[in-house]
Amino acid sequence: MPIVHEGLAKEFEYVTQEDERSMILEQIEAGDALMQQMAYSLITGDHNAVNELTQKALGEGREANDVLDEGLISGMAVVGVKFRDNIIFVPEVLIAARAMKAGMAHIDPILSASGVEPIGTAVFGTVKGDLHDIGKNLCIMMMRGAGFVVHDLGVDTKPDEFIEAADENGADLVMMSALLTTTMPNMGRTIAEFEDMGLRDEYKFMTGGAPVTQEFADDMGADGYGDNAISCVDKAKELIAVIRASG
Repeated sequence: MPIVHEGLAKEFEYVTQEDERSMILEQIEAGDALMQQMAYSLITGDHNAVNELTQKALGEGREANDVLDEGLISGMAVVGVKFRDNIIFVPEVLIAARAMKAGMAHIDPILSASGVEPIGTAVFGTVKGDLHDIGKNLCIMMMRGAGFVVHDLGVDTKPDEFIEAADENGADLVMMSALLTTTMPNMGRTIAEFEDMGLRDEYKFMTGGAPVTQEFADDMGADGYGDNAISCVDKAKELIAVIRASG
């Protein structure tokens, strides 16, 4: 259905890139008025409303995955775009993340009990020397919602910590974030460390963060790059498909 929630329609106007608009709009329009109210409540950080609306939706017999995609993730996708474009800042993102957690508290147990196999497994950290994690945390939230198992390595993650975590958790993807131009080269150093250990071909590597570009990712030898939480999930899915196809 079209966007009937006036507040959500106004929030959606901040999504200006055509590919993002079509992707997020598709998720929103898959839901009804209740899902649109949930998405708007998440964007505005009303965790009490998100909590109540999630319970109501599940109580009406809606599938947990539908509530997740059409209500929570569609809202968080708008939050991610607004944060990247400097329309909102860290406090607003943290408030929206709290609202997301309020909804996930009801959805996580259902998804865990369903026994559905995860899409893939990733380890995700901010690289050595960098203490920023808001963008990383947004991506992790979106990836978990999309069906990935993601192990959060936190900030200031050294190359050997990526290697150890990837091995211990049977990761498919090694994902690195950086916000400082001075720490961006540590992405390449991390990949080089995997190469030195003879492990480069065991994993697919993804990079991201405000100053990171596709060209830089290519120069560092990464397999994928995401400039926001939405493209992060999409590229991760693409890389998993490549891994599965190669056997």
